[in-house]
Amino acid sequence: MNEAYIGIMIIWLFLFLYALGGAVDFGTGFWSMYYYEKKDTTAANFANLFLSPSWEVTNVFLVLFVVALVGFFPGAAFAMGSLLIVPVSFVLFLLTIRSAFMVYSYTVRKYVKLLRYVSGITGLLIPALMLSVLPIIIGGFFEVVGDRHYILYNELLTSPTLYAHIGFGLASQLFLSSLFLSDYASEANSMETYEVYRKNAIIFGPIMLSFAVAATLTLIPQAMWMVENMAREWELFALSMFAYTIGYSALWWPSKKGRIGQPRVAFVLIIGQYALASLAYGSAHMPYLVYPYLTIYDALTNLTMFYSLTIGYAIGMAILLPLFIWFWRLFLKDKRYLSSEK
Repeated sequence: MNEAYIGIMIIWLFLFLYALGGAVDFGTGFWSMYYYEKKDTTAANFANLFLSPSWEVTNVFLVLFVVALVGFFPGAAFAMGSLLIVPVSFVLFLLTIRSAFMVYSYTVRKYVKLLRYVSGITGLLIPALMLSVLPIIIGGFFEVVGDRHYILYNELLTSPTLYAHIGFGLASQLFLSSLFLSDYASEANSMETYEVYRKNAIIFGPIMLSFAVAATLTLIPQAMWMVENMAREWELFALSMFAYTIGYSALWWPSKKGRIGQPRVAFVLIIGQYALASLAYGSAHMPYLVYPYLTIYDALTNLTMFYSLTIGYAIGMAILLPLFIWFWRLFLKDKRYLSSEK
């Protein structure tokens, strides 16, 4: 494996971790808003219990991803910055608003209700804007004039592939967050809340899969090259589908706790499904960062910087990994914290 592929694999890892953490984080924000006014369930309390300490950790991976992209592939900064300035600017604006409310609303109790709505609405808008990036960099929705890149908004906004990608992003975050919160409630022995989120996961699992298929089919004819490359990765997609089937069925497996479903098994297998599918998708996209003008070989940094970054990230992750494990045990496994929702 050459340096360009090592660099892109590191970036894929950070992007996948952020996408996974962001899906759970943003989806949890939506569920906290959705169940806030419902007095017959503690679902909102559990969502907020997870949301309180976790949103800062999620943003760590976003920073690592951006720094790695610019560091390993500085040649991509101009092209991707030009193409993605509008959706990325909106994402940063919404993240700033969301983070500000997360920081201050817990100390000013009268803004707690507003926090729920800000977190829920931005939790829907941010993933939608992020997923709108994929059709752009795949090609067919921008043109290059001289050294300038222009997005063809008339074609993009009327294309079904844009809305299929947005639908996939929204369904994914609601599905993954429901799976996680069902396991979270099970860990706290709150069976009523567990059943609420288990039902949500059952509903949004097939919806997510339907949007995934639609997002692929609607790439025709704008990005036929991508569809053909994805067809060559059928083994990984088949394994992904197998993992999804087993993971989704785990929601009906019997449990030693006397309830139906094993959410921990389901969540782990669905993570594996997303990992396999995203790896296959990314492999089909190679070697292009922006099709057909920019490849990973064109944008790669010099070897000295590449090895310095690789060593730096290896040391950084060796330091961060124990901290993430400690965070998990402190907020997501500690019975004293979980019981505080009561």
